[in-house]
Amino acid sequence: MTRRDDRKETDDSGPSGYAAARLHLLTEGERPGPPRRAALAELTDDWLAGLFATAAPGIKGVSLVAVGGYGRGELSPRSDLDLLLLHDGSDPTAVAALADRLWYPVWDLGLTLDHSVRTPAEARKTAGDDLKVHLGLLDARHLAGDLGLTAGLRTAVLADWRNQAPKRLPELQELCAERAERQGELRYLLEPDLKEAHGGLRDATALRAVAASWLADAPREGLADARRRLLDARDALHLVTGRATDRLALQEQDQVAAELGLLDADTLLRQVYEAAGIISYAGDVTWREVNRVLRSRAVRPRLRAMLGGGKPPVERSPLAEGVVEQDGEAVLARTARPERDPVLPLRAAAAAAQAGLPLSPHAVRRLASLARPLPTPWPAEAREQLVTLLGSGRPTVDVWEALEAEGLISRLLPDWERVRCRPQRNAVHVWTVDRHLIETAVRASALTRRVSRPDLLLVAALLHDIGKGWPGDHSVAGEIIVKDVAARIGFDRADVTVLATLVRHHLLLVETATRRDLDDPATVHAVAEAVGTQSTLELLHALTEADALATGPAAWSSWRGSLVDDLVRRVSAVLAGDTPDEPDPGAPTAEQERLAIEAHRTGGPVLALRAQTEPAVADEDSGEPEPLGVELLIAVPDQPGVLPAVAGVLAVHRLTVRTAELRALSLPDDVDDGSVLLLDWRVAAEYGSLPQAARLRADLVRALDGTLDITGRLAERDAAYPRRRGWPAPPPRVTVAPAASHHATVIEVRAQDAPGLLFRIGTALEKAGVRVRSMHVSTLGSNAVDAFYVTTGTGAPLPGEDAGSLAGVLEETLRA
Repeated sequence: MTRRDDRKETDDSGPSGYAAARLHLLTEGERPGPPRRAALAELTDDWLAGLFATAAPGIKGVSLVAVGGYGRGELSPRSDLDLLLLHDGSDPTAVAALADRLWYPVWDLGLTLDHSVRTPAEARKTAGDDLKVHLGLLDARHLAGDLGLTAGLRTAVLADWRNQAPKRLPELQELCAERAERQGELRYLLEPDLKEAHGGLRDATALRAVAASWLADAPREGLADARRRLLDARDALHLVTGRATDRLALQEQDQVAAELGLLDADTLLRQVYEAAGIISYAGDVTWREVNRVLRSRAVRPRLRAMLGGGKPPVERSPLAEGVVEQDGEAVLARTARPERDPVLPLRAAAAAAQAGLPLSPHAVRRLASLARPLPTPWPAEAREQLVTLLGSGRPTVDVWEALEAEGLISRLLPDWERVRCRPQRNAVHVWTVDRHLIETAVRASALTRRVSRPDLLLVAALLHDIGKGWPGDHSVAGEIIVKDVAARIGFDRADVTVLATLVRHHLLLVETATRRDLDDPATVHAVAEAVGTQSTLELLHALTEADALATGPAAWSSWRGSLVDDLVRRVSAVLAGDTPDEPDPGAPTAEQERLAIEAHRTGGPVLALRAQTEPAVADEDSGEPEPLGVELLIAVPDQPGVLPAVAGVLAVHRLTVRTAELRALSLPDDVDDGSVLLLDWRVAAEYGSLPQAARLRADLVRALDGTLDITGRLAERDAAYPRRRGWPAPPPRVTVAPAASHHATVIEVRAQDAPGLLFRIGTALEKAGVRVRSMHVSTLGSNAVDAFYVTTGTGAPLPGEDAGSLAGVLEETLRA
């Protein structure tokens, strides 16, 4: 016997028959899911159609229409019945009496009814005045009566929606944004509202409305399944509570999970969060496309008039190798070949985040389907691009979510899968584990000027809670995991050890500062022993603050910060010892000596550019990572202006400096007296291929003799191609390292990397009249970490006041 036949055995034309069949379906039928919702809608349709037939014998020009969620057939156990009694206006009195005969049986059963009685013209006018009414009518479905009347209204309402889309869709977007502001992000809430929160069922319905406008469409991958999961959870919630509620309260989560056949409440929340994430991402992409289409429609008539009716050209601005900006998105260049470039996903993500642009969904899908896996260990460029992405501030979040939506994050970092969408049942935490990790990296990006190794800080921020996907103490589990992950990413053994220490002890400072007696020497010595070095303490201090700020407002305060600062000062005093003097660069190689002699003999610059034609093979026994970029050796007779000249020429040729060393080299005894400056740099093309060595040398000669206007060239390029900056980078920080060298004053610069940065630093030092004895430059992701050993013209360290003044001038120069 079929379900319909089973219902026929009761008097299903009356309220008692419908109520019995409804109860049987909800309590003895299958689990929540599309079949049960469809069966409930069909059962309700039949009952209401029977009521209509009984109540409206012989009445013409009237129809009963389901709208909203009921119109879509999405009836949960306690859902409202959204009904419209549509009539042609010929007999209002009869229609009013019919409405009473329809509505009262519904109310008698205790069902919530949202009802209206209108003519098609009234329905269209009300829809024009009320966006929510218009949205409900888009899902109108005929139940009984005059089918032609219902069909005519559906056609007219849909036509109105499409004609009014340029006005209606911005209103709908604003409505969604206001609701998100009130209700929060469903995928991060411990007690989420399945309907109203951002990423919930209301947003899924809004995406259907956008698609109906024919203006844009949402990404369809996984969207129907995400909507189904939220509807299933709402069905189970209605049955468990016996109420028409959409809020998944803590006390009901275990029962709802059991109703759905899930293991526990955490499994339920992870499913709900995953579904909300898919809907939220689809919404972000869809609204971006809507705005793009509306902008293009507004601009197109003016452009066509200017171009004499021709098609406006598509503007594409380069962002990185294989990545360009188009229509406000980062997209793949026409020449990009993801199948040959395994670093491209990270490079595209880093470029988008640095520019503050969304990553095109089409680009992400193409990368996910074509890009080859990265080798193990990762190439140096991949590691640098990851660090750049993590250090890009708030834009990192949206770009990371775009990669995650297509499964690229779990492919790059398999251990991520265990923390993805994992809830944290702690009132202090406002995020899921995965979002907390990204939020910590965002917070850490603002603290990169405080540490000498911003790359280690950012990666530690990303991985510090990675152990929460495993049983036991997450710090202990995380230490084990991070050793493997960091080695795969390509960090050397020393860096892997530091990262493991940071993850193992990421709670050490705040727990000790707030729970232990800092006046007890044993407390401070225990922390010093766990941390080991000043540089690790510096990193742990910044990580502690970033972690707490990313946890929630209750996790950090000025009081906690002052306690941690006090502990760090005490531990630093214990760790303090003789600071090493200026690093000894060792004896020059044969090639370096040859270049120096040639530069002395010719009186001009000599350079060697060793392009890497094959991938470097890492020595597994050495533990050293593959170097980034190509080596550029330059020997120049010692003279003023060498640093700004070399840095300026490289900037003009769009070469980014990854590392740089400068030192004075004494010539062999059998060569005439003289001094040569040796510059050993690693550079990479911002995009495109490397310039010819001969061209670099020719421009360097002109820069040294003053005939190449580097400042003017860079200014012209900046004016023609302004650099996008998507987030407010932390301000530069210039300090004097106390007692760092007996022979020179050490000026430390920490700043956001940018074209011409080293040129500006070199120019400022030159104007200050100091001599650069040596320098050590590193670019870690998007962070420049530089040290300049400077002296007076006579070769002595700068007096204290002069050193402080120089640092201040240099910092002001970089802030400008």
